[in-house]
Amino acid sequence: MTLSASDQSASAPQTRDNRYTGVAIALHWAIALAIFGLIGVGWYMGDLPNDHPGKESLYQLHKSVGITVFLLTLARIVWRLLNPPPADAEGLTGWERALSHGVHIAFYVLMLAMPLSGWLYVSTAYDFDIPTVLYGIVSWPDIPFVSGLANEAGHGAVEFVHSKLAWVAIGLVVLHLAGAVKHEIDGEEGVLKRMIPGLFGKTGGPHAPSRGALSAFGGAFAVFLVVAGIPALAQGGGPKADLTSPETFAGANWLVNESAENSLAFSGLYESAPYAGEFARWSAQIAFDPENLDTSRVDVTVDLTTAETGKKLYTDSLKGAEWLDPGSNPTATVVLDNFAPAEADTGWGTAYTANAALTLKGATVTTPFQFQLEIDGDTARMEGSTTLSRAALDVGMQSDPGADWIADDVTVTVKLTATRNSD
Repeated sequence: MTLSASDQSASAPQTRDNRYTGVAIALHWAIALAIFGLIGVGWYMGDLPNDHPGKESLYQLHKSVGITVFLLTLARIVWRLLNPPPADAEGLTGWERALSHGVHIAFYVLMLAMPLSGWLYVSTAYDFDIPTVLYGIVSWPDIPFVSGLANEAGHGAVEFVHSKLAWVAIGLVVLHLAGAVKHEIDGEEGVLKRMIPGLFGKTGGPHAPSRGALSAFGGAFAVFLVVAGIPALAQGGGPKADLTSPETFAGANWLVNESAENSLAFSGLYESAPYAGEFARWSAQIAFDPENLDTSRVDVTVDLTTAETGKKLYTDSLKGAEWLDPGSNPTATVVLDNFAPAEADTGWGTAYTANAALTLKGATVTTPFQFQLEIDGDTARMEGSTTLSRAALDVGMQSDPGADWIADDVTVTVKLTATRNSD
């Protein structure tokens, strides 16, 4: 029986040459540079006050690079198992060989421990909880089942471990570089050239055939999909919030024109810069008569799960329990009543005021609402706004009670076109 060339290649033992594979070299330097970047950014952020402009962006970058190191390390471990590294340099003593192997093992443990401890650190936050959004694009969940550490003692212990791993990394690098330099200047077979891109060791020659790219990078990507993808699918696959008014609404004489450019938007300031968002789903039942303002009323139901902003981090933050908490309270309601004419130069239509009673997360806050209205036959056009207080609504008061980052005032604006109900 004769084996084909491909069969012989698959069955032949993997040989070791004098140099690491190109993939191993690329992963080595990418992870090394990322870890030193993480250490530098981490120390820099530690010296910044919490209200420093741009600290949030650095924090998200730090977390994004950390998760990237974790995934690249998984790929590197699988690649190393399938592609044996070069043999030890000739002339090493027993203790030198043991130290070299020990440092390498410690590096692999560190490359997993640093990002995992950082992930655990943000997952156990109890007083300042900010979602993780990788590079502003992909939501990354917290580690589940670690609520027991979400307190001052547990979170502090995780922070201590994570911060001290930077010193471990520096110590390992010193040992690693000292060993590499020692082998270069002692006239032994140099090992530094094995990992420098574009150079060959003394023996040179072609690399042994590399294998396992699909296993290494496909496995790391699979971990990424499981961690980031499954929670996203589960969150997006739930039923939509019920927008039916909880009470029978008698006398509604206007229907919101679904084909018009209606909007329910909100805006404010974050780190002194404006932000804006909008609710994609909401409904309104309207009973309004300019001649009978005393009996006029509007009921609005808002699907809180559809809050969207121009930045994914803000959108994810709004889904938190201390913010809109749509997981436990998927809707908010607004009741407008006590309508009265207002003296205001609107430029078009007639100005009115009303009381707006907003019920959010079980609490009700009443605020003035001013709007302008134009009725043309069977079509009505309305634009209005009001200003709400985060503190009064208990929104984001755990992470930012002093409005150091996010201003307390939130402006809500409404635009809608309605058609007279002829029924």
